Amino acid sequence: MLSLTTSLAPLVLASLLGWTGAVKMFSRGTAQQAPKTALARMLRSSERATTVLRATGAGELLIAACLLVVPANPVPGAAAAVLGAGFLAYLGYGRAMAPESSCGCSAREDTPITWRAFARAAVVLVGGATAAVAQDTWWPAVSERPAGALVFLAGAAAVLVALSADLDRWWLLPLRRTRLRVFGHPLLGTATDQVPVAASVELLENSLAWQAAAPVVRSALLDHWEDDGWRILQYSGVYGDRENARPVAVVFALDATAGRDSGGDPIVRVSYVDADSGEAVAVDELNAVPSRRILPMAG
Repeated sequence: MLSLTTSLAPLVLASLLGWTGAVKMFSRGTAQQAPKTALARMLRSSERATTVLRATGAGELLIAACLLVVPANPVPGAAAAVLGAGFLAYLGYGRAMAPESSCGCSAREDTPITWRAFARAAVVLVGGATAAVAQDTWWPAVSERPAGALVFLAGAAAVLVALSADLDRWWLLPLRRTRLRVFGHPLLGTATDQVPVAASVELLENSLAWQAAAPVVRSALLDHWEDDGWRILQYSGVYGDRENARPVAVVFALDATAGRDSGGDPIVRVSYVDADSGEAVAVDELNAVPSRRILPMAG
């Protein structure tokens, strides 16, 4: 089994580097994700970060091609090991300097740097070192031991998918939704699909609707209730300048069953009610910028 692992390491590593390199090199999302990465903070430029990401992708593609064509040559494996060590150093520095930023490892991840990014970089380092000392090429190993090779490659693929946050929407989120449907929410202790209020508040505070209404809001959550499938969350706020400031109730409504595992941006309805007169206040009176995900509440 050890010889099979050593022989197939270049194939697995080439698959990983080929995928991440192609995404960085050719995806339109590279330029969009670059400003969110720790690399942009380091270089103090989104444009330079985009250039470095694409250059890194080109290097990954070159190493992947060499691993496939000349797997018994130690140079591609050694280059991959050096690349993995560089990834680990970058992730460590990025985690310390900008913990809220993403790593840009696949130019699609927009989550902060976590242990999974470090684990994937370690896979590149260890895989490169293994490929560098491999004595046999991968194609005879596949042809001579197809069953063992298939099991090993399937297991390696599962590990790589589990370490890739940008693939969570394909397997982890559906798995979580299925678990909630079968066992109910763990905070409720009963088999129900009701979402805790705290989860709705967290979802709201990460939405575009909250960003637009934040200049008006002046309190934490004051009240909440449900109505016809909507969860209503009420806050207090103030609109107008300092001389003409008026108190207002800020009311948000979102799907009562929506949670972090629901996927996509939540549709949020927003209503402003004058605290003195009880009449609705128009959004333009608040100098708010409308968002495509912010819908006024029905009267």
